[in-house]
Amino acid sequence: MRQVYAPGCALMIYKPELARKVLEALNKDLNHISEHLICCRHEPGLERDTQIINTCAGCDRRYRELYEGISTVSLWEILAESKTFSFPDYSGMEMSIHDACPTRTEDRVHIAIRKLLERMNINIIEPQNTRTKAICCGDSFHGILPVEQVKEQMKKRSKEMPCDNVVVYCVSCIKAMYIGGKKPRYIVDLLFKEDTEIGTFEPDAWHDEVNKFIDEH
Repeated sequence: MRQVYAPGCALMIYKPELARKVLEALNKDLNHISEHLICCRHEPGLERDTQIINTCAGCDRRYRELYEGISTVSLWEILAESKTFSFPDYSGMEMSIHDACPTRTEDRVHIAIRKLLERMNINIIEPQNTRTKAICCGDSFHGILPVEQVKEQMKKRSKEMPCDNVVVYCVSCIKAMYIGGKKPRYIVDLLFKEDTEIGTFEPDAWHDEVNKFIDEH
């Protein structure tokens, strides 16, 4: 079985250098992992029995459901079992966690994310609606509701978080938690001891940026 790493459009827009660090870390454990930059909304052009390692929950679902002969595994599942990755120590810092919508049925991802946080010595304070009962950050309503109502959904979900620091594993969730008044902590940033940057966060502008990248890849 061949494995490739798909960082996903959002991470490549957010911090392409971080995607490179992930690829380097993967090759320490697995060797000969190449990067796959074709967006999951386009035919991947991969041979059958290829497994895609992903950081984007949407990519995980689309590759798994849309393309015959392609399987997926999240980066989180691989790193959670890593014997070589150097995990930073956050000294028991308390953080809440927001689970991404496309993983709602994927408890394998929920378990792996929490194991990573434990390996980084982060004390997880769960919201009431979490894991398989997690509620959308609000971003999925973009294009369905007016933008101001989308922002209200983001604020509503953010208020459910017990801590100001909120772990997310979707770049769009960074924007939503920020709009909701929380301090988002993107898990890839946490893994590499980097600050989470907000960047473009207005919903229309962010989705325009993503759609442009999708069209080009």
